[in-house]
Amino acid sequence: MATPLSDTPLSPLKTIAVVGLGTMGTGIAEVLVRAGRDVIGIDISEAVAAQALAALEASTARAVRRERLSEQERADALARFRTFTDLTAAADADLVIEVTPESYDIKQQVFRALDNIVRPDTILATGTNALSVTRLAADSARPERVLGLHFFNPAPAMKLVEVVSSVLTAPTAVTAVTNLALDLGKEPVAVGDRPGFVADGLLFGYLNQAASMYEAKYASREDIDAAMKLGCGLPMGPLALLDLIGVDTARTVLEAMYAESRDRLHAPAPILKQLSEAGLTGRKSGRGFYSYEAPGSPTVVRDALTPLSGGPEVPGRTVRSVGVAGSGTMASGIAEVFAKAGYEVVLAARTEEKAQAAKARIGKSLARSVDKGRMTAEAAASTLDLIVPAGSYDAFADVDLALEAVAEDLEVKQQLFGVFDKVCKPGAILATTTSSLPVVACARATSRPQDVIGMHFFNPAPAMKLVEVVRTVLTADDVHATVRELCGKIRKHPVDCGDRAGFIVNALLFPYLNNAIKMVQEHYATLDDIDAAMKLGGGYPMGPFELLDVVGLDVSLAIEKVLHREFRDPGLAPAPLLEHLVAAGCLGRKTGRGFREYARR
Repeated sequence: MATPLSDTPLSPLKTIAVVGLGTMGTGIAEVLVRAGRDVIGIDISEAVAAQALAALEASTARAVRRERLSEQERADALARFRTFTDLTAAADADLVIEVTPESYDIKQQVFRALDNIVRPDTILATGTNALSVTRLAADSARPERVLGLHFFNPAPAMKLVEVVSSVLTAPTAVTAVTNLALDLGKEPVAVGDRPGFVADGLLFGYLNQAASMYEAKYASREDIDAAMKLGCGLPMGPLALLDLIGVDTARTVLEAMYAESRDRLHAPAPILKQLSEAGLTGRKSGRGFYSYEAPGSPTVVRDALTPLSGGPEVPGRTVRSVGVAGSGTMASGIAEVFAKAGYEVVLAARTEEKAQAAKARIGKSLARSVDKGRMTAEAAASTLDLIVPAGSYDAFADVDLALEAVAEDLEVKQQLFGVFDKVCKPGAILATTTSSLPVVACARATSRPQDVIGMHFFNPAPAMKLVEVVRTVLTADDVHATVRELCGKIRKHPVDCGDRAGFIVNALLFPYLNNAIKMVQEHYATLDDIDAAMKLGGGYPMGPFELLDVVGLDVSLAIEKVLHREFRDPGLAPAPLLEHLVAAGCLGRKTGRGFREYARR
């Protein structure tokens, strides 16, 4: 009788079988052989197995050219890789990693066959990112040795590995594969069994919402992608990423997530089904949300949806001087941006002292730019001279654009727009920097709603390139054309949005952050593991909890409430944990404690 796996000391995982030699399987095999493991590559197709060997030869040759491997190390690595077309080749493996297509039928056939081939102590790992590890384990003769080992594509480059335990998995098996991941130079994250695990669980909900946003014709594919890259620092926009992953793959993952969660945010957007069934699966087919030079090519080519690159069709208005209302960080940052572009700026606040303090803050920012060699002292001085502080909004009488950056409170903004209406000359454009409030409500506080538009800058305004240009149903065409042209002159990238809560960035970002909070609230994963997963697996510059603490938990909660109120989706209801922390005064870095604690300055 075999000794139970949980009682057996595990030998080092030296011989590893990889079942399925597609892109992911080949990448995992490369990681293993370069780390000194003997790899048995198995695929039912001789042609695919041959392609895997050729790909490994090519990638290791590149590594030699880049001096990351010696010729001898390359030869040794290639000698450790053998390919077969029959599962019986896995008989002597210490670990089997299956990376076959995302189908229960296929994976269950593989696991049942392996039960009769491998040793009793051999660990069986599935590379699934969408299917239930528990369900696969339950069908195995020894469910305690089955777990998930989820690498990210491309496996040689991506550091994250999610180690997925079911309720049946033996702790010794988890320890063994976790140690293996560390030996491979990866960063393993321990997670429980639910579709998408951590990284994909958060990522695919966000991608699905982006697809829905595009399908609703709320914004163009180019604007959605540009907004998330420039507004959040992401390496790719969501629609381009869907094309890279494969629209059909994304749909499969989302179907599995929705079957488990019944959360409408995971219900695949109809456009994913339409594109999949039409064979428009992304880069691999040559067309998805975008069109590509050829199947498999990363080069996007123009198609019928590509925007024209000419100037505005509607002539704009002349803007020579700008009024910025407010004295906080955003107001001073926007004033700095316009002054750097050569515009005369009136910086008005409720008192002369507040306006002077805001100008002084700009002076310090310009001085830092001089210290860093980004501008000369003369240029900084002439920029600062263009900014005139004022203690009354009457100073906006002659400006061509009046832009408010005051508190995110609708009543306060409406009162200010009433003042703009009385003070500003006819034809002046009136703009709000709101990130979550209805622009049309500000417009209705004036007698000239056609002149009102949203210009949502991102903090810090001098550094962030994105401006969401929000037109209401009442905004005049020439006002819209003027603001888009103006964004180019101040070296910002404009994206067009309709007047609804969250616009593009916040409407996609905050549900993702809220879902991360729910993961912690449900004790599914730790703060540190979730942050690591999104940085290493998703390419995010900050993990969700790092970002929440920077933004402020009170600000985040307010935006979540606005989104929930606007879209009435139960999945957008703010996580109770977020509400509890805000009620306790734990607002993030600014209070010294949020999801984490910070040293007091």
